[in-house]
Amino acid sequence: MSPPVDLVQSDTHLPEKTGVVVIGGGIIGVSTALFLAEKGHAVVLCEKGRIGGEQSSRNWGWCRTMGRDEAEIPLAIESLKLWRGMNERTGRDTGFRQPGILYLCQNEEEVAAQEAWLDQARPYQVDSRLVRGDAMDDLMPGASAHFVGAMHTPSDGRAEPMHAAPSIAEAARSHGAQIFTHCAVRGIDLHNGRAVGVITENGRIRCDAVVLAGGAWSRLFCGNLGLDFPALKVLGSVFRTMPLEGGPEVTAAGSVFAIRKRLDGGYSVARRNANVAEIGPDHFRLLSDFLPRLINNRKEIRLRVGLRSWEELRTKRRWSMDDATPMEAVRVLDPKPVARTLAEAQTTLSRMFPAFANMQIAQSWGGLMDVTPDAVPVIDQVDRVPGFFIASGFSGHGFGIGPGAGRLMADLVSGDRPIVDPAPYRLSRFARSRDLRV
Repeated sequence: MSPPVDLVQSDTHLPEKTGVVVIGGGIIGVSTALFLAEKGHAVVLCEKGRIGGEQSSRNWGWCRTMGRDEAEIPLAIESLKLWRGMNERTGRDTGFRQPGILYLCQNEEEVAAQEAWLDQARPYQVDSRLVRGDAMDDLMPGASAHFVGAMHTPSDGRAEPMHAAPSIAEAARSHGAQIFTHCAVRGIDLHNGRAVGVITENGRIRCDAVVLAGGAWSRLFCGNLGLDFPALKVLGSVFRTMPLEGGPEVTAAGSVFAIRKRLDGGYSVARRNANVAEIGPDHFRLLSDFLPRLINNRKEIRLRVGLRSWEELRTKRRWSMDDATPMEAVRVLDPKPVARTLAEAQTTLSRMFPAFANMQIAQSWGGLMDVTPDAVPVIDQVDRVPGFFIASGFSGHGFGIGPGAGRLMADLVSGDRPIVDPAPYRLSRFARSRDLRV
């Protein structure tokens, strides 16, 4: 069941020409559109379904630097700076608050792992620190009874997925961007190998640049263009509670659960380290790319054959610009959550913290994340297709680093000095993506 998300009305008249077309209305796409519009570009954003309808409204709502891959730390730091001013920038409440984030450790081995990350992150001057005993209880009452220590980052925050992407989309519109929902892009219009426009289900738009921010759809879209973009879909499950009294303000996670306080006084709760990969054809096509990570993270990923497996088998992989596409057949990916994993989180949380003992579940949902082999996104121009850019493969981290990613992509499209070094996000780091057959 889809979580609630604010409705963004569509513009009505598709233009014949614009400066940049952004494909995808998730947090990455709307952030890219906002920063491009602020730079003075004419921008059209096309979303096949509704703004924030997929993973951008289904994630945990965390905005963190702590625990990031080192390649993502600079982008996470810049994103937090942007999040801090996002309510003012958009003129709306995105739900951003800074109560800090707490990673709870059940044994000294987990503490050592957090210390190792802290050593790696120290050059970036993060404010993370290890806490124990009373200091841990001050942040999350009763934590010391079950955990030996925790990593705390006071500057990390949270935002409300149901509000964030729609608020940023409306801000982009206020700067002149046009937003079209229920408008799937079928493909890129190429001339002499350069992107010169897009073909949508409602007509053609000529443009100077195209940004693909298609999330879990990006691999399929790229495949029709002849580009082998290595990303797999991974299912995450979340539930939200009714408002709770006495719960912690700090956002927190143990090895089995992750929680975030919501604006309505309830909590979003997930089963940490238990995402599901439903085996489909792409798992075999990309086996060599993902096998090392699958082995290293075998305790965190649960493989299974499920409904998604058969849907992937039936999904059309090639189409012409006159054909209805898979994006038109399925406007919003709305997978069922895995009840068993959510029950594990609920049981553990209820046993450890009295405030959650009588929680009432209001709703649960699933979401599909686009995951790359190294779990680091691609934010780059496609070398062999001038004018075509990709911002995808955020591997479950996109919500928190979305503003920074959008700003970086806007910098790359504009030819401006990038907000961070874009080298770690190059598409060419994946060998298979260098072979393009347009």
